[in-house]
Amino acid sequence: MTLSDRDPALDKWGFTEWMRAGKAAHEVYDDVPILEDASDAVITVDGRRMVNFASIGFLGWQHHPDVLAEFAAACRTYGLVTGGSRITQGVNKPHRDVESLLCQISGRERALTFASGLLANFGFVHAMTTRFSFNGQTGMDNTDAVLVLDRDSHWSMWKAADRLERGRNLFSFPHNDVAELRTVLEGLRGRKVVVGFETVYSSDGSMAPVREIVDLCEEFGALSFADDANGFMVYGRGEPRFAEEYEALRRATFLMVSFSKAVGLEGGALMGPADAIEAMEYTSGTSMFTASIQPPTAAAIAHVLRRMSADRSEISGYLNRVDVLREQLTAVGCEINPTPTYITSIKVGSDEIAERVRRQFAERGYLVPVFRYPAVRKNHAVIRLLLNDRLSKEQLDGFVATLAELKRDHGF
Repeated sequence: MTLSDRDPALDKWGFTEWMRAGKAAHEVYDDVPILEDASDAVITVDGRRMVNFASIGFLGWQHHPDVLAEFAAACRTYGLVTGGSRITQGVNKPHRDVESLLCQISGRERALTFASGLLANFGFVHAMTTRFSFNGQTGMDNTDAVLVLDRDSHWSMWKAADRLERGRNLFSFPHNDVAELRTVLEGLRGRKVVVGFETVYSSDGSMAPVREIVDLCEEFGALSFADDANGFMVYGRGEPRFAEEYEALRRATFLMVSFSKAVGLEGGALMGPADAIEAMEYTSGTSMFTASIQPPTAAAIAHVLRRMSADRSEISGYLNRVDVLREQLTAVGCEINPTPTYITSIKVGSDEIAERVRRQFAERGYLVPVFRYPAVRKNHAVIRLLLNDRLSKEQLDGFVATLAELKRDHGF
C-alpha cells in the first residue's frame, strides 16, 4: 500500500472521488497514451501503429538527419544540461545564438529564451505587473499596471494574471472584437496598459486583427504583447498568406514565440525593447529561478531557424497541403473554422459526442486531438487538427474517409 492510499488527510482534497467519477463518465482518460517510439506522423501505442494528428511538431524538423547531427554534436560540446539559471551561472553559446537569430528574424532589439513558451508568458505577465528593487531605492514599481486580454488568450496568460483584480488591473474584450477593445481602452486613458493577444489562436485557428489592435494600442499609448506561439516561422517574411497581419506584427511592442510548432523542438522566447527584455532576466522569475532550454536543443533550434530563414519552400508546400485538406473536409460536410490558417478545427459541439468520436478514432488507428471543456467552453467541442507534413496522401485520405463515417454516425 502506498503512502497516499494510507493517508486519510488527502481525502479532503477530493482527488480520488473526482478521478473515479471522471473516468466512469469518460470525462478524463483512463491513462494518457504511452508512445513506444518517437513522436512522429505514425506512432506505436500499446503495440499498435497509429496515424498521429496530435503532434504539434508538424514539419518534422526534429527528425531531419542534419538536425539530429547538430543536436548530437552539441551534446558532446555543451553537455545535456545548463547546470543552473541564467543569472547564477550564465548560458551556453547556443542560447545566445538563438537569441541573436530571433532579433534578426523579428527586427526586435533583444530576445530572452525560456524553457517553454508557457514560462515565457508567465514571466512576461509577472515582469510587467511587479515591484522590484535591489536596494529599496532605485528600482521599478509596476503594480499599478493594467493587463487587457483577448478572452480567448492562452491559459498561461490568464493563469499568470490570477493575482490581478478584475475591473481594477485586469480587463478583457470579446475575441477579436476591436470595437470592444476601443471601449475598454477609452476607460483606461492615462493608465499604464499592456494589451495581450494571440496571433493564431490554438483552439479555433482564428487570426487576430493584428493591425487594428496595434493601431489602437498606439492611439491610446498602450503597449502591445503578441503571443505568436502558433504563427512563428509559418507566416511573415515573404509568405503571402496573412502578409498584412504579419507586417503589422513588426510594430507590436513585445513578442512571445514557441519553438514547439514549426521549429519542432521545445522552448520559448520573449522579444522586445532591449532594456525591458534585459530587466526581465530578473523580474520575470521564470528566468532567474529555473533553468533554460537544454544546450543541445538550443543548438538544434538555431540550426532550424537558419534553415527556415534561408528557404521558405518547405513551409509554402506545407501550407498548400493544408489548403487541400480543408477542401476535403468541406467536401464531406464538416463545419471548419472560416479563417484558413494551418490550424483546422472541426465543429463537434457536444463534449460527450466528442469524447466518443475520439475513442472511436483511436479504435480505428488514428490519434486525433479533441478540444473540449476546459480547453473550450462546455459543449463547444472541436476536433483540432495540425496536419503533419510527414503523413502520406493515402493516410490523409483514410483519415477523411473515417471522419466522414463517424460524422454520419454521430450527426455532428
